[in-house]
Amino acid sequence: MPWMDQVGSLLKQYTSGGAATAAAPAPDVHAHFDQVAGAAPQSTIAEGLAAAFHSDQTPAFGTMLSGLFANSTGEQKAGLLNHLLANVNPAMLASIAGSGALAGLLKGGATQVTPEQAQQISPEAIQELAAKAKAADPSIVDTVSNFYAQHSTLCKTLGGAALSVCLAKVAQRTQA
Repeated sequence: MPWMDQVGSLLKQYTSGGAATAAAPAPDVHAHFDQVAGAAPQSTIAEGLAAAFHSDQTPAFGTMLSGLFANSTGEQKAGLLNHLLANVNPAMLASIAGSGALAGLLKGGATQVTPEQAQQISPEAIQELAAKAKAADPSIVDTVSNFYAQHSTLCKTLGGAALSVCLAKVAQRTQA
């Protein structure tokens, strides 16, 4: 059964004429997100997440990522850090408050952060790093969205407003 047959009627409430918005998320937005994430392709969920990260109805990208990071496993933290660090240079790292731990991650020729190393980084450092990475290369939002689309349960920690924006984007995409 095509995924839209499974969740199409549910998504109608997230279209522009529907009642659910970022300002007033549906009370069961988390359950709706679960249903859609379980049925839709990851690329579609990634587009929705990117819309949430870019939205003026949600917190800033860095703030949202710091929350995801705080709730992530060591492997997820390492994955996020590896994506972010690929988009910043040493000077940017040095400008982040308390960046000693960040700057030391890739010393000695290392090219990837381990889960153990990632556990040592604070969510506040991630917030700053994400903001700098986005300023250097706005496409990092799409990269991170694709990464987190693989971890839909974790995405629910973004909150109702972000999930509403995400579902509205998915609904909009299906109407095109």
